[in-house]
Amino acid sequence: MDKYLCTACGYIYDPAEGDPDSGIAPGTPFEDIPDDWVCPVCGVGKDMFEKA
Repeated sequence: MDKYLCTACGYIYDPAEGDPDSGIAPGTPFEDIPDDWVCPVCGVGKDMFEKA
């Protein structure tokens, strides 16, 4: 699974880790994250992420 980079702050979403604090379980591909999810570091939307 691909990792995705937040172009605003540099946070990397790693599907192997997920984002448990936001309810995203480990193993969740970026494409399967709800569209209203935001970067846990800076709060921008999914549209600000690009494949790392």
